[in-house]
Amino acid sequence: MEAMAQPKYKGKRYRLDKPELLAPAGNLEKLKFAVHYGADAVYIGGQKYGLRSNADNFSFEEMKEGVEFAKKYGAKVFVATNIYAHNEDVEGIESYLRSLEEAGIAAIIAADPAIIEVAKRAAPKLEVHLSTQQSTLNWQAVKFWKDEGLPRVVLGRETSIEEIATIKEHVDIEIEAFIHGAMCSSFSGRCVLSNHFTDRDSNRGGLLPILPLGNTICLRYGREDNGNWVSEEVQMMEQRASRPSPFKPGVTQIPLFQPEDNQFTMGSKDLCMLEHIPDLIEVGIDSFKIEGRMKSIHYVATVVNVYRQAIDSYMADPEHYVLKPEWIEEINKAANRPLNTGFFYDTPDHEDHIYEPEEKAVPYDFAGLVMAYDKHSGTAVIQQRNHFKPGDEIEFFGPEGTFFKQVVGPIQDEDGNELNAARHPLQLIRLQVDQPVRNFDMMRKRKG
Repeated sequence: MEAMAQPKYKGKRYRLDKPELLAPAGNLEKLKFAVHYGADAVYIGGQKYGLRSNADNFSFEEMKEGVEFAKKYGAKVFVATNIYAHNEDVEGIESYLRSLEEAGIAAIIAADPAIIEVAKRAAPKLEVHLSTQQSTLNWQAVKFWKDEGLPRVVLGRETSIEEIATIKEHVDIEIEAFIHGAMCSSFSGRCVLSNHFTDRDSNRGGLLPILPLGNTICLRYGREDNGNWVSEEVQMMEQRASRPSPFKPGVTQIPLFQPEDNQFTMGSKDLCMLEHIPDLIEVGIDSFKIEGRMKSIHYVATVVNVYRQAIDSYMADPEHYVLKPEWIEEINKAANRPLNTGFFYDTPDHEDHIYEPEEKAVPYDFAGLVMAYDKHSGTAVIQQRNHFKPGDEIEFFGPEGTFFKQVVGPIQDEDGNELNAARHPLQLIRLQVDQPVRNFDMMRKRKG
């Protein structure tokens, strides 16, 4: 590929010499993988005040362990406290934030002004980063938050790269932007459909990802005898909910879908800005944020690893930077849905949404984790994470671009007994490898 053209933008970063790579971590193990594979910082959730109540989330003891691990690599840990609090949520916030400060957390990500003000007063060592939940899209709003004393704003996903350039021209503040992961068919951070369909408040941690899943929920409309329209949510899964219809006798029901139709709602493609690293860096974005605290270890490690290589490659020699095809191949191995550039260059249209079930699935499984390697015998000890057996084609990958393929040869358990398959979760397997590997290198295999 040809080297890049002259940069389009001349934005300046605030406080950072190079952009921060910020990774999600749904639990302590994911935090360690994210940091080991190149994240400069990770964002996690505690057991209160965050928007991912279904994630494993962290106790204070786990936070302390995570902070100590991250420090060894020069990385930081942020905690999402980004709910919009109701009155009953307010009690306990002050002591919670002080505990975060004591655990060594570098910053919180907050949206509610009440939480922001409490943090500034009660835990002054905690930086406060404004959450994307505030849907901040313009330089005047960014300036408002800078004047409030915040050092960083996480922009709404709907902000274009031209708007970011304007923000950087007007306000000297850190800008954090999502550059990879799930989008939303609604206005991001404002999902009322989750509230309506499930009676779970998306802005208090109860969000269920209805839209991207598809084939789950549609609406059934009906007209009462008096002419008024009413609606009923209908489960479109094979296992339909067995509950009585709320319609009164005499209502004529008009289904949104006919039986022969493709019973699918809507969903957005995933964001991927890997092919536009130069623009992201030159416009002056301070922190590149990856979405996905609910995603797998394989996803986090793969995505962080690729963006780490791309960022470092550009920063080392901007004039001769090239996008490597293998980076795109790697990203696709962790992709859950088709990819696009979100709102960065244009407003997404019908081609940027998913209207029918996707044939594409995650094509690779995380099969094993390297626990040890003997260079004299060329043997690795692998902790099994998914079924594999002799004859399977596998791939090893690790930080800094480590990558090779091979076929699984004879395998043994810890006692030297030969096995016909690695079936048991976390079982330790001895395996001959074609090239040297290191602790934390991962082994994967194609599905099917």
